[in-house]
Amino acid sequence: MKKTLVRYKTRPEDAGDNQRLIEGVFGELHAGPPRDYRYLVLRLEDGTFVHIKMDDAQDADPIHELDAFRKFQDGLRHRCVELPKASAATVVGNYRMFEE
Repeated sequence: MKKTLVRYKTRPEDAGDNQRLIEGVFGELHAGPPRDYRYLVLRLEDGTFVHIKMDDAQDADPIHELDAFRKFQDGLRHRCVELPKASAATVVGNYRMFEE
């Protein structure tokens, strides 16, 4: 399963809006989840957001098909102090956080 981590920091005044937009994405995911897709978002107290995605997608990322995700991405650059940076990730240790 491919693992990707995306990290960015929002402006303090935009962190709440960013969280609400992400919650909308999770609402859509729960309504009709893509197969073999795992997604977690953490909000740190300094306005940093960490998105962790695990999937087996060979084609385009299915989350990009969600209306709520498109809405989240719209204006993301404006909400950020530090722009999103994605990188592949390797699980070094896992205690009951991710099902394997």
